[in-house]
Amino acid sequence: MEPEHRIRILSVDDHDLVRKGIAAILSTEPDLDLVAEANTSEEALRLHREHRPDVTLMDLRLPDKSGIETTRLIQQEFPGAKIIALTSYDGDQDIYRALEAGVRGNLLKEMVHNEVIRAIRTVHAGKRF
Repeated sequence: MEPEHRIRILSVDDHDLVRKGIAAILSTEPDLDLVAEANTSEEALRLHREHRPDVTLMDLRLPDKSGIETTRLIQQEFPGAKIIALTSYDGDQDIYRALEAGVRGNLLKEMVHNEVIRAIRTVHAGKRF
C-alpha cells in the first residue's frame, strides 16, 4: 500500500509487552503503520509533535502523568487529534474522564486482534468506537 494511504499510529503504554503486542498486530496489516512508541507522557507529547500520527493508542495509566492528562495536552496543541484510550478494566471510571478529554474510542487491553484493528480504522474514519 502506498505510504500516503497508510494510517500512521503512535502507541503509548508503559508496559513493553503491550507495546510489542500492538506492534505485532499492526505489522500484519498493509494499511497500518506504527510510526512511534512511547512509554511516558513526556515521550508521547514529543513523539506526537514529531510524527503527527493519524491515530494514537493511549494507555490511561502512565508513570509520569495520566493518559487522560496527556490526551488533554495533545488535544490543546492538536485539536481534533484522534486518540483511542487503552484500559485494563472494563467499566473503568477513567474512561468517562478520558471521553471528556477528547478520546474517540476505548479499548480493553485484552481485546482480540480484530477489535484493535477495527477500532483504529473506525476512529481514523472520524467515527467513535
